[in-house]
Formats: sequence, C-alpha cells, structure tokens
Amino acid sequence: MDPHDDVNHNVVNHNVVNHNVVNHNDDDEENDIENPGDLDFKEEERWGSMSERNMSSMKMPLLRKRTNTTSQIAVVGANSCPIESLDYEMIENDLFKQDWRSRKRVQIFQYVFLKWGLALLIGLATGLVGFFNNIAVENISGFKLLLTNKLMLEGSFFKAFLAFAGCNITFAAAAGVLCAYIAPAAAGSGIPEVKAYLNGVDAPSILAPSTLFVKIFGSVFGVSAGFVVGKEGPMVHTGACIANLLGQGGSRKYGLTWNWLRYFKNDRDRRDLITCGAAAGVAAAFRAPVGGVLFALEEAASWWRSALLWRTFFTTAVVAIVLRGFIQYCWTGKCGLFGQGGLIMYDVSKEVSSYGGYDILAVIFLGVVGGVLGAFYNYLIDKVLRTYSIINEKGPSFRVLLVIVISVLTTCCAFGLPWLAKCTPCPIDAGSKCPTVGEIGHYKRFQCPPGYYNDLASLFLTTNDDAIRNLFSNAIIREFQMSSLFIFFVAIYFLGIITYGIAVPAGLFIPVILGGSVYGRIVGRVFHSLSVLDTGLFSLLGAASFLGGTMRMTVSLCVILLELTNNLLLLPLVMIVLLISKTVADCFNHGVYDQILKLKGLPYLEAHAEAYMKHLVAGDAVSGPLVTFSGVERVETVVHALQSTGHNGFPVINEPPFSDTPELCGLVLRSHLLVLLKAKYFSHDSRLSGRDIRKKFSPFDFAKPGTGKGLKLEDITITEEEMNMYIDLHPITNASPYTVLETMSLAKAKILFRQIGLRHMCVVPKSQGRSPIVGILTRHDFMPEHILGLYPHMRQHK
Repeated sequence: MDPHDDVNHNVVNHNVVNHNVVNHNDDDEENDIENPGDLDFKEEERWGSMSERNMSSMKMPLLRKRTNTTSQIAVVGANSCPIESLDYEMIENDLFKQDWRSRKRVQIFQYVFLKWGLALLIGLATGLVGFFNNIAVENISGFKLLLTNKLMLEGSFFKAFLAFAGCNITFAAAAGVLCAYIAPAAAGSGIPEVKAYLNGVDAPSILAPSTLFVKIFGSVFGVSAGFVVGKEGPMVHTGACIANLLGQGGSRKYGLTWNWLRYFKNDRDRRDLITCGAAAGVAAAFRAPVGGVLFALEEAASWWRSALLWRTFFTTAVVAIVLRGFIQYCWTGKCGLFGQGGLIMYDVSKEVSSYGGYDILAVIFLGVVGGVLGAFYNYLIDKVLRTYSIINEKGPSFRVLLVIVISVLTTCCAFGLPWLAKCTPCPIDAGSKCPTVGEIGHYKRFQCPPGYYNDLASLFLTTNDDAIRNLFSNAIIREFQMSSLFIFFVAIYFLGIITYGIAVPAGLFIPVILGGSVYGRIVGRVFHSLSVLDTGLFSLLGAASFLGGTMRMTVSLCVILLELTNNLLLLPLVMIVLLISKTVADCFNHGVYDQILKLKGLPYLEAHAEAYMKHLVAGDAVSGPLVTFSGVERVETVVHALQSTGHNGFPVINEPPFSDTPELCGLVLRSHLLVLLKAKYFSHDSRLSGRDIRKKFSPFDFAKPGTGKGLKLEDITITEEEMNMYIDLHPITNASPYTVLETMSLAKAKILFRQIGLRHMCVVPKSQGRSPIVGILTRHDFMPEHILGLYPHMRQHK
C-alpha cells in the first residue's frame, strides 16, 4: 500500500473505497453539522490512489490508467466526505463567454441594481431580527426575574428558587431540543462556520433555513435561560443565513424560484452577500455599524475588495437606521432596556477619561493579565469541547440532557452564590432607588432586610447585559465588595467555559466581556488610590483585554468597544490593552475561533504558508494517478469515473485528431457533467458538437441550485446503447483554469490558491514531451496534516 494513501486531516484510510459515492450539494439539509462538540468532520477531494486489489473488487468495468498517448482514465478511489469546497472561481467556458457577450446594458444594470437591492434587504431583515431578539429576551427574562424577585420579597425563598429554576430549565430544554433535533448546525456561535464558508469551505446546512430558524429562537431561549452566553455571536451567523436565503433565488426543492435572482446562483456572488450578512449581524448585535464592517474585514472574510467594502458599509448603515427607528419607538418604555442609550448599549461617556502615568502601568498590567487569562480560557474550551464530543456522539437525547445538566448547575450558582455575600447598607448618595424594585437595577435586595442590598445578587439575578452595565457604572466606587467580585469572576469564567459546546446557540462575546469587566473592576479598585481613571473605565479596559486574549482581534474590537461605550477619549488605552493582550496570548495558543475550526476538522486555509512549505514544490504535493477526460469522451467512461470517484473537477485533454499533440483543454466540474448527462445530448461518433450544445443550453442551466438537493448521478438513467455513445465536453470546460508549474514553491502556490479563492489548481509540467498536466491541487493538499503525512521529516522545519 502506498504510504501516501492513508494521509488525511482526520486520519481517513483512502485505500478503503466507497462504492456508493454521493455527490454532496451545499444545500442538502439532511446532512446537518453537529454542534461544536462533534468533532468528526473530514475533508473532500482527496487525490489518492488505490491498490489493484481494491480496484479488482469494484463491480464495474476496470478503467485503464492514463498514459501520455491514450485517452483512457485511471480509477481513483475516493471516500465520500460531507465537506466540499466552494467554486469562487468564475467558470469561463463557452456558455459563460457567450452569455456575457450577449448581455445588454439593461441586464448589466439589473445585475448591479440587484446587488445593492439585496444589500438593502439584508440590512432590513437583520435589523428586524436583532430588534426581535432584544425584545424577546427582555420580556422573557423580565417575566422570570420579576416573578423570582416578588417571591423573594414575600420571604418564599424556596418557591422563588423553584420558579427561577423551573423557568431556566424550561427555556434551556426548549433551546436544546431545537438544536439537537432540528438543526445541530445552529449550536455554538456560528462565527467559525461563517469564517470557514468565506474561506471556501462548504460544510452542510450551516446556512440552511432550518439553521436560521433555530438560531433565532434557540438564541432567545438560551439567553433567557440564564446561561452565560450572548446573543451577539449567533447574530453573525443569523445575518449570514439571511443573506444566503435572500441570494439563492428561492428553492428548487419546493418549486419556489425567482428568475430575477438567477444572476446570484454562484458561489462568488453568494460569498459577497454572506460577507454583508456577517457584518450586518455584528452591527445589529452591538449597534456598531462601523465595527461590523471591520469585523467582516479583519476576522470573517478571507477575500476583500473595495466594491465589497462599499456594499458592506451600506448594509450596516441600513441596520443602524432600522435599529434607530425602533429605538425611538421604545423610548416610551414598552421595550424594556432596548431603547436605553439610543444606539449606545453601555454608555460611559460621562465618566472621567483623563489618565496619568500610573494609569498606563495599570493598563499594561491589564493587558498582560487579559492575555494570560484569555489563553487559558481557550485552552480549557478546547478540552471541554473534546469531552463534550463523547457525549454528543451518543445522540440528540444526550445532548438535551447535557443542556439540562448545565442549566441546573448555572441556576444553582446564580441563586446559591449570592447567599455567600454579606448584606450591604444602601448608599446615601445612590443614584437610583435602593434596594431595587423590579428585574433591573444596581441594588438587588435578595434575602437582605429593608435598607440593604446584596451585591452578588445584583450581578447574578439579572440579564448579562444588565450585569455589564452595573460593572461599567461608576455611580458608587465600592458598590461591589472585593470578595463578591472574586466569586463572580470565578463563577462566570468557568460557567462560560462549560456552557460553550452544549446544544444551544451560544455567543462568546458577552461572557468574555462580562468576565473581563469583573477583573478590570478589581484592578481599578487596587489602583484606585493611585489612578485618575474611574473604576467603571477599568472594567471596560478589562473587557477589552479579555476579548483580545481570547479572540485575537484588534482593530474591529477596538471600534466595536468604542461604539458600545461612546467614549473616544479611551481610544489610546483600548488600543494599547488590545495589542498587549493579543501579543501575550499568541505566545501560548491560537484564537478561540481558530481552535474551533481545527477541532471541527474544517479545512481552513490560513493567510500565511508554513515555513516548511518553502522547502517543497507544487509537484511534491500531487499524489495518486489522475482522472482525466478527452475533449470528446465516451459516455461510459464519464459515468464510471463519476461512480468510482468523489472528485469535483476533472482535467480535459485534447488529443489527435482534435489537436496535433496532447494539450490541456481545461477543467470540467462534476456538477456540469451531471447536467450534460441528464440532457443526454450524445452523438454516435466522436465529433465536435459544441455549437449545437450552446444553442440548447444557457449558463443558468448549470447554475448552482438553491435550497434543496442538487442533481445526483443516481437520478440519471442511461441505457446500454447510450453508454457507447460520445459526449462533447468542450462547451462546459473551463478553458482558462489557474495553472502553476510543478517547480513553483508550495508556499507560493498556497498563497495564490487562497488569495484567488480557488477550488482546483492545475499543476503542469516544466518540460515538453510529457502529459500536459501533472496533477491537481485542492484545498486538502495544502493542509499541514496532509503535507506532513507525506513528508514527516519536514516537522523539524516547523
């Protein structure tokens, strides 16, 4: 057995041939991604080889290996994998060129107008969903907290606990059932999946309508259940799902298609729309339109251009306008806290922002602490996700059970830990009523007598957003005791870790901001005698340091935090603390989203090439015999190749009499071959029939389908007589694929592959007299696991 054959990112033996290869389509909703704990993904498009023994076991005619002078193909065993790559490259075949030559000015204007129109619709829809999420959480959580507070004031402590626990467990179970049984892909924040999609990875169901539905309602129930999670991360995924739904042109599966959206039935335009959706999600979650654009640029998108920047900025501006309109309506007090502060969620503009030398030292200290705590946070999340994968593999019922267990633990901490705090007399100069009456406020009475409040209850028995407001507030410097802050920090730190990974939509932004603001306030109390900064501003800087230590973003986080708090005077300090925390944390491990990508097995291509790739050339990464077609090929040969492999791209080689010498004609996609086979436009002899095919088909016949199953080989019936006929592949062959010499540096080839957004890269020989193509490089061939498996000695160059 060739030692190269058993190399895979998830250690899959490629000598085992799957006889029932299924051509996965990106819109198949039946193959759902599991939640973040299910780490069982595998890559696609492995160009492996298989032994003669496995070849002979296949119950189909044996196809011969290709030589330099024959037109036969070599069988390649390929496993069917649930993850494919996206076709960001424009397929410039004859049909595409004919379509663009025939387009009129009106059609071009319609295409441009639809781009901006869809950006407008994405902004409107995402803004509405963001408003709905806020209203729903405020009302559901408000009902729960008012009921608990009422029973506590009556002295019915046990009834209060039962009511509090009953509401939490009910909401948690509802979120868990939705995720476990309807859309497992909706679990977690969804940012790693969106990031992978924009990198070119097409994992099943991550943008399906069912995922969107569960993401919205599951997030509302999860946050209302009192979990240490946020609704901000899932809003990024929600925005991406909305963009995908609007841009896919309806659903062929349900007979709902819109011809006027046919221009967007390709991965390239969908990628731009989903980038706008991700930015809109951040804008709706944090009311930070500029931060949303920068988040998409810095963290989400792998490919960017100025035209996309304009449309993304327009989309987030629409979100801001929508939210502003609803906030004005909510100023009447009908929407809970949603309308407070206008577009500013945590307004600290009134606090003193002057600072001196000791403040700079405190900020540096905060940055170092945030980097260390953030790196440790990511390390523990990695271990928890691996542990949860064992439970999640047992089935949906075990996932729901895990959700309920974590809910019970969170409820016990939220209701039980405040009993450890001492009752504090209400301050004389309190800016608000003490003790607080209702579900919001700084001073929760809990079990204390009249005139006293419980500071831990003020943090635990409230929504996460209200807890952050309390910590950012500087109304009373010693509002929270140091012991209470330490207890709350430890609880939030570890509850956030064990909560992420269960089957509920769970964002990381709010738990990290909450934890960082606690230890930021602790540092502010320690430096209070030396510092000029308010304690509430130290909480903000602590949140920034923790965010930088976990997520490893800088520019976008800086702008988001400034838009959240409306205090531009803190810009230098926020920049310093983010840079220090990211630098410190990078010394230990990767960012949390990068770790989750790796855990899920999503073949994400980094922006840089590994050092050892400079010691290899493109030809070194090519393995296994290649599957090729002639320009005019027998139907039987094409069908058997599609049956025996899971490849999605096949080189087409012209040979005499269609050319003087063997030459690379281009690349043909599996999906296009299936359309041509279904139409059965065959000929009895080997001849060119491209002109007739161009008259019969339009480019939209080969467009990528929307929601629903795509065309499969099993759906096509071909008779024995048709098997012996010929099919002209020239009209559907991409005549200008990206090619590189076999002697090009592998590092250079990888950078080119990622920057252009390719799915296939053809490797051609340097010298003449050989086959016109050496092999094809796909995403998997650039994965470190694959390359180090081929060349283990390269590990010393890492």
